[in-house]
Formats: sequence, structure tokens, C-alpha cells
Amino acid sequence: MSSLKSIKEPIKDEIKEFEKYFRNSMRSKVPLLDIITNYIIRRKGKQIRPVFVFLSAKLHGGITQSTFNAATLVELMHTATLVHDDVVDESYLRRGFFSINALWKNKISVLVGDYLLSKGLLLAVDKEEYQILKIVSVAVKQLAEGELLQLEKARNLNTDEEVYFEIIRKKTAALLAACTAAGAKSAKADDETVEKMRLFGEYIGIAFQIKDDLFDYQSVNDTGKPSGNDIQEKKMTLPLIYTLNHASKGKKREIKRIISRHHKNNKKVHELIDFVNKNGGIQYAEQRMIEYRDKSLEILDEFADNEAKASLIELVKFTIDRKK
Repeated sequence: MSSLKSIKEPIKDEIKEFEKYFRNSMRSKVPLLDIITNYIIRRKGKQIRPVFVFLSAKLHGGITQSTFNAATLVELMHTATLVHDDVVDESYLRRGFFSINALWKNKISVLVGDYLLSKGLLLAVDKEEYQILKIVSVAVKQLAEGELLQLEKARNLNTDEEVYFEIIRKKTAALLAACTAAGAKSAKADDETVEKMRLFGEYIGIAFQIKDDLFDYQSVNDTGKPSGNDIQEKKMTLPLIYTLNHASKGKKREIKRIISRHHKNNKKVHELIDFVNKNGGIQYAEQRMIEYRDKSLEILDEFADNEAKASLIELVKFTIDRKK
């Protein structure tokens, strides 16, 4: 598998320039805000989303100033939603660092999220990036809808496969779809190409989320066992949905009882994980993940070969072959 560094090679100079552009976009005259935004920048992740934006632009005519605006808008909106998510989830760690709400409490965190959201909107309006603003705004709307749909379905554990795919299409895939669509749009691609790139991003986003769901059943934590976090949070993910749909009536009742009443009992959770592993849940989820990976690669096949396309192909493989 290619490393992320080699995947970024065709756009390494632009990504370096983007980092400065993004940092400047967050600046404020309020000292507290500057301290917090500097903290956010220092603990940035792999920057997968900006990479998708820049490679998509390079695939379809080349990187422009509009591409920098698109990548910055996506990152500002994405960061705002993460800050708000940590408040809602009462999460005090993100990527191994203290979250904003852990260090500065909820009120400041919500206001910082609002600030980042408004900075994104102002950037798009000031630069007259109305079409890109629409692409990204639709994704943020879908993200909120996906979260609410998941919460609604979690109450009575009635998530079927169709609902699951609707949730992850909105929660995870919509933002990656916005990255690839906005990247193409920034390179002045036509509407048909922009829609194809949106679908490309959506498909790989779905594959990406299924991979995340599989970690809960396969990766090990400090105890040498899978984490089981999704079950503890009563999240119905694809391996569990498949297993539930193919279990006997009695076993279905037992599984639902574990999720609703014993989701904090480690022994019961790991018994359920073992059952999912032994009854085809993992294999089925992997099969569906590969199906979406292949659909995304089929779209890329339609475009001319260049170094950006080669990197996008490797980036698709990277997102589902990653170890964490």
C-alpha cells in the first residue's frame, strides 16, 4: 500500500501552501480564539479531505485559487462540526489529544464551532465562491440529518440495512463527496463531471465508513480485544445489522437485549462481537466495502490517466486498507 506521503507527491507544494492559507483563514483579533485555533492547527490529522479536493482539481484541469478556497471552506466546516460533536458526545479526546471542550469547557467550544462555521461562510461570500458554498453547505446539512436519523433509529434498535446506508451516506460520505465535487468545480469542470466526482467521493466515503465500523470488531485495544465502542454506544453498524437479520428469533431477542440493557457489560459485548465474527457479519461488511471501492474506481476509469488520477486510485486503496 502506498504511503500518504507518496499519494500527496503530485500536490505536495500546494498542500504546504494550503496549510498557511488555512491558518490565516482562522485568524482572529480575540486572543483566546487565536490560542484555540492554533491548538486546533497543531493537532491536525492526515488532511485527507483537502487532499481529495486538490487531487480532484488536478485531475480535471488544474489547481486554481478557487481550489484553495474550496479546501479551506471544507476544512473550516468540517472542523466546526468536530468541535460541536465533541460537546454533544461529551468526548474529551480527539486523535489522542484533549478536545476543545476538555480544555475550555462546552460554552467556549460551541462558540468556537460557530466562529469556524461563520469564517467558512464569509470566506465563500468574500471570494464569491457561491457554487462551491452550495456544494459544501448541502453536505453539512446532510451530516446533521444523518446524525439525527442515527439517534432516532438507535432508540428502538430498528436500523435496517437501507437505513444504515442512508445514515452513513449523509454522516460520512456527503463531506467526502463535497470534497471531490468542489475540487472538480474549482478546476472549472462541467456539471456532468462534477456530478461524477461527487458520486466518486460518495462511494469512497461509504467504503471508508464501513472500514471504520469493522475496526470495532477486529482491531484490538490495550486488553488485546476489539474495542466494542459502537455496541457500547448502541450504534447499529453493518456487521451487526447483517448478523441480526440472519439470526433466529430467540437470538435476535438476546442480541437486542445485550445492546439495550447490557451494552456497558464488557463480557456480554465481547460475546456479541464473537457471535458477529462467527456468523458472517464481518465477511459481509467487507464484501460491501469492496463493492463501493470498486464502484468509485470505475468512475475514475472514465478519466484520462495522469499523476493525480494515479494518486486518487492509491488514496482510495489507502482509505480502506488503513490499519486505524
